[in-house]
Amino acid sequence: MTKIWVDADACPVAIKEILFRAAERTHTEMTLVANQPLRVPPSRFIRSMQVTAGFDVADNEIVKRCAAGDLVITSDIPLASEVIDKGADALNPRGERYTKANIRARLNMRDFMDTMRASGLHTGGPPPLGQQERKAFADQLDRWLAAARRKR
Repeated sequence: MTKIWVDADACPVAIKEILFRAAERTHTEMTLVANQPLRVPPSRFIRSMQVTAGFDVADNEIVKRCAAGDLVITSDIPLASEVIDKGADALNPRGERYTKANIRARLNMRDFMDTMRASGLHTGGPPPLGQQERKAFADQLDRWLAAARRKR
């Protein structure tokens, strides 16, 4: 049975709410992984896992536990790359699907931006999550859930 894993430390509240409703509606097991306590609604399908604080501890736990066919929600591109290598799917909170076809380009762009920031260039962060991004996320999630249902 496929599961959803959420890199919850940086996942926006609006996206978590979409995920909570979808997991309950489709009876899909979902685990939110974070290095701080999380509040999740009472549900037999939704749980949280607190890991110790530290660099990439939550990411490493997700990589260890996810399996081929699972879905990982993350904006962390290196984490997305690792779970894709394991055969899982990855989706960012803005509705962008990471795939074998696009993950290398995303990693290269991330590394380039890191180099620019290290040289002192202020690159700014992503724009606030808007209604369009929430809809894109919900649409991609629904597509993944429908495909997972067909595979069962």
